[in-house]
Amino acid sequence: MLAPFVTAGDLRGLRAYLMIVAASSATNEQDTWTTELDSLVWARLFDAHKDAESAAARTAAWRTMTRLKDKGLIDCTRTKGSRNIAVTLLREDGTRQPYSRPGLADKDAYLQLPIGFWAKGHDEKINLPGLAMLLAICAERRWAAFPAEHMPTWYGWSADTTLRGLKNLRELGLVEQRERYKRAELTAPGSTMFYEYRHVRAMRPSTRARPAGATA
Repeated sequence: MLAPFVTAGDLRGLRAYLMIVAASSATNEQDTWTTELDSLVWARLFDAHKDAESAAARTAAWRTMTRLKDKGLIDCTRTKGSRNIAVTLLREDGTRQPYSRPGLADKDAYLQLPIGFWAKGHDEKINLPGLAMLLAICAERRWAAFPAEHMPTWYGWSADTTLRGLKNLRELGLVEQRERYKRAELTAPGSTMFYEYRHVRAMRPSTRARPAGATA
């Protein structure tokens, strides 16, 4: 479901979705992954309050959530008699199925963003190509190559989007880049150079030591 955000140019929607996921915690598992907040709080989390009156900000937050609901990523309801909005996470694949928390035993691929992504203001500086590529890179567990010519097939966005995204991430200092070589017998040098990327240490979730006797 990442490509539709990119092709629609919906940076606010993607940032809002990531914030909704971040606002959910393990405690929400007991209430079907539902988080209820005042609509103005949601507006601030989505940066919909900037240069807007309270009423307009509340409306912008609701409209943003409606777009996410149309994509099948969340369900949202307004609490009768209050200004609260309750948001329920659904599966990330847009099938409108109930959300399930990924775990070490799950076969579903998942990624993690550290709280520093928001606390340090990276979410306010990153552009849409950069955010898309950051999520793609964070989904990898090690160095990985993202050849621009293959990205339309692999991820659903253009080679130009890929290059602009990687440039944005390098400028923000969110990724590391290294040169690699592979054999190319039909070229004069006999090899070609390509780049691999990984997210910097600050963008890797911290791993806390498990208590003695704990099991996965």
